[in-house]
Amino acid sequence: MRIADLAKSRVAIWGFGREGHAVIRALRSRLPTQPLTLFCSAAEVDSARTFDGGLEIITGEPDAETLAQFEVVVKSPGISAYQPALLAAKAKGTQFTSGTALWFGENADARVIGVTGTKGKSTTSALLAHLARSLGIRAALAGNIGLPLLELQGQQAELWVIELSSFQTGEAGELELGVITSLYEEHLDWHGSRERYVADKLKLADVSRHLLVNALQPNLLALTNTHPQRLLFGQPEGWHVAGDFIRRGSQNVFAFAQLAAPGLHNALNACAALAALEAIGMDALAAAPALASFRPLPHRLQPLGEHDGWDWVNDSISTTPLATLAALESLHDRTVTVLVGGHDRGLDWTPFVDAILKTPPNAIICMGSSGPRIAELLRAAVIACPCILVSHLDAAVAEAKACTPAGGVILLSPGAPSFDQFKDYAARGRQFCALAGLDSASIASIDGLGIVG
Repeated sequence: MRIADLAKSRVAIWGFGREGHAVIRALRSRLPTQPLTLFCSAAEVDSARTFDGGLEIITGEPDAETLAQFEVVVKSPGISAYQPALLAAKAKGTQFTSGTALWFGENADARVIGVTGTKGKSTTSALLAHLARSLGIRAALAGNIGLPLLELQGQQAELWVIELSSFQTGEAGELELGVITSLYEEHLDWHGSRERYVADKLKLADVSRHLLVNALQPNLLALTNTHPQRLLFGQPEGWHVAGDFIRRGSQNVFAFAQLAAPGLHNALNACAALAALEAIGMDALAAAPALASFRPLPHRLQPLGEHDGWDWVNDSISTTPLATLAALESLHDRTVTVLVGGHDRGLDWTPFVDAILKTPPNAIICMGSSGPRIAELLRAAVIACPCILVSHLDAAVAEAKACTPAGGVILLSPGAPSFDQFKDYAARGRQFCALAGLDSASIASIDGLGIVG
């Protein structure tokens, strides 16, 4: 669907976050006289009227009857495509689309790499754009990473690197290359089941001429083995990590220690980015030295520095127990107190508990809505480290200070979303930084968003 296809239709925009802003701007630029309705919360009404005085505004969650009054609804990614009201309106003929789908409709000839995965998609996307630019390529970095595609509508790039969440993979147009970094269980509240989450993630394969996947994940290999142009990273024949190096086959290419983004998982993300460049015909070997100048993304295993005798690490983006384990693995030679817990989506923490039994950290501070459930599992397993239950992040930081020796690491890696207490993971990370006594304003930006080159 293209923007012009919306002309003379009854159109609503559902959601007034950054995606909603971008959709309204794009529609107004192409269809300036088109009547538009916005579904938003009561708290957003004043800012919506200031943003666009011509909008008809309906507050609250729309029901099926309200949605069915419109021929097209452009929804924000966070609104589940499986909501009963949405499905009922769809059955009555309402079409649902998104800013992502509209951008692909407008840019069918763009050269696009789409990146998804339960973990690693943001860092891999940013690495890809960074490495391509080191080769003199005018590259765009946008999508779920923090810049809606429609904000760049009308601009030109030689290569588009687009991060796609599981909410967006079904909205993408044709990709030159699709990349799947990993596949675990997540976002069950949006998708409704693990099976549906996996199926939605794998929609990326359906629109990818070539597909690059993680060779270290047997389940992902099995689920993608019918793709006619599947490529792998993480295996000895190609880009992989061995010893102290990122390697291509038997060739040592880049020393692991020179990568600013810590952890084995980030070295594997670098392999994914290099393999992706190679897959589209670019010189990955020539780009590899630029890994040394890549700046780690905020809130993703982000070293904040030392303060009051402790090193502070912000991994607020961690929303699964497996992500927390990866964070702890990256700091395996340090004395670490880890802060876990947040919005409880019912994810299984048993693998986390099993791993902690073998390699316990200095202490585990459990917090938020899921904190009591995690603490109960840990205590039942009789882990060999303190397990402390608190309600909020400020109390968790205070407890961490009390039980972490000088020179140790205080790690925020919640393994859960932030919505029980914060607007989003970034707000949680900023609060953690402030509680550490550090400048939270300095950790906010993602380098390289937009078009550079």
